Amino acid sequence: MDGTVAGLVGRVLAQLGVARAFGVVGSGNFAVTNALVAHGVPFTAARHEGGAATMADAYARTSGQLAVVTTHQGCGLTNAVTGIAEAAKSRTPLIVLTADTAGPAVRSNFRIDQDALARSVGAVPERVHSAHSAVADVVRAVRTARNERRTVVLNLPLDVQAQPAPDGTPDPVPPVPQPHPVRPGRRAVAELAALLRAAERPVFVAGRGARSAGPVLRELGERTGALLATSAVANGLFHGEEFDLGISGGFSSPTTADLVRGADLIVGWGCTLNMWTMRHGTLIGDDARVVQVDVEDAALGANRPIDLGVLGDVAETASALLEELGEPVRGYRSPEVADRIAREGRWADVETPDLSTATAIDPRVLSRELDRRLPAERVVAIDSGNFMGYPSAYLTVPDERGFCFTQAFQSVGLGLATAIGAALAQPGRLPVLGTGDGGLLMAAAELETVVRLGLPLVVVVYDDAAYGAEVHHFGPSGADTSTVTFPDTDLAAAARGYGFDGAVVRTVADLDALDAWLAGPRSGPFLIDAKIADDGGSWWLAEAFKGH
Repeated sequence: MDGTVAGLVGRVLAQLGVARAFGVVGSGNFAVTNALVAHGVPFTAARHEGGAATMADAYARTSGQLAVVTTHQGCGLTNAVTGIAEAAKSRTPLIVLTADTAGPAVRSNFRIDQDALARSVGAVPERVHSAHSAVADVVRAVRTARNERRTVVLNLPLDVQAQPAPDGTPDPVPPVPQPHPVRPGRRAVAELAALLRAAERPVFVAGRGARSAGPVLRELGERTGALLATSAVANGLFHGEEFDLGISGGFSSPTTADLVRGADLIVGWGCTLNMWTMRHGTLIGDDARVVQVDVEDAALGANRPIDLGVLGDVAETASALLEELGEPVRGYRSPEVADRIAREGRWADVETPDLSTATAIDPRVLSRELDRRLPAERVVAIDSGNFMGYPSAYLTVPDERGFCFTQAFQSVGLGLATAIGAALAQPGRLPVLGTGDGGLLMAAAELETVVRLGLPLVVVVYDDAAYGAEVHHFGPSGADTSTVTFPDTDLAAAARGYGFDGAVVRTVADLDALDAWLAGPRSGPFLIDAKIADDGGSWWLAEAFKGH
């Protein structure tokens, strides 16, 4: 194996710092996957390539390390495409190591245009062209993934894989140099500093590009009197701060939304201020100035008009502003604002009517109870659907590494694989998944993966026996919703068949089963099939559909 290109590719990837690999192994990727393992890269076998791709995506996001998903040619790659699209749209540094048909095999059943497929979902296609170029090809793919934060599909044709590795290839391969962070221009820093000095009610909204800049943004917020918020993907970045507003956008509490709307200056740090984060622009006051800081010029003003765009790394820009600004100012921070945030800044603090019945629990009551009962050291993964605002808004996380939100492609069914990848990236924390019944059933094959890996995962199914978003969107107009409603299913029993512990939850008292599991050894996973009461369409969904 080590004498072939497949073996060489596995060795080079291992030496360039791949932290973990995920995949489904077939004949096309058998040799290269074994080479990865032989050179020390831990491998997690998924039950479906779509799950493997999302596990790798979540692992890379939550650990900050480079991951690989490995697939068979053709159908193995197409099975993984939804997960690859999510990673590509999220700018996750990820290598998709996929076999490809040999050049002469023009009639192969597996033959598709894999380069075009990669490009179509926003990934970067690369290829190992020959034995002599193999090292350079792999290094180029890793450089693009890591330094440009891109998802790279690295094609390994079968005929090239089988070629002998050329003599004299370097061992070890030197690491790929990382570029210095982009420093902002002095004029841009001066203009932003002037806006911050003049602002009476500044709000910072940190996004994906600010996840590594939490400490300096906290310091800058204190200096300028800014309130601190995040987009959903950066949830937890400012946890513990007195003036932390949590998530800005559809998941905001009424108080958070009101405070953001009252800002006279909004600064998006590595955040595109899209329709979700700004509620179609309704969170931007009529007189508010808007600034974006980003390392990519194309991101500046991409979603809405801005008054100033600063091209630069978030941490570098914040540090330059600390040097430029003078003494601290009060800004938006006051005892009265701090009191409002403390009393009603989170949805868990907002009084809501209890919609529970004798057979179904209000999803808000359920979520409050889960937040209270589950350990604070947790990593929370979220699937997509009508339910998703509840675990996102109610379950607190200790920091930005405690929340994994694979929603860039808005695909239902990615949650379970997300939770597996995040759990492996944060093994010291209790992994928790919030999912709907539809999303869980789409991904059910990976329940076996959870049990096989021995993960102490808590799966919370917000079970309305429907695709709830469609029911609540189309139902009020009198549309026939029989295509999106289903018979009640005992999902806890199904999970027990895979090796889970589980319980059906219809009332708060039924959560005693979770308490008993938490008090035990937690040697296996636990699934809560929560039969939730009809919420009439969750608040965040109503906000989202206002723009349609």
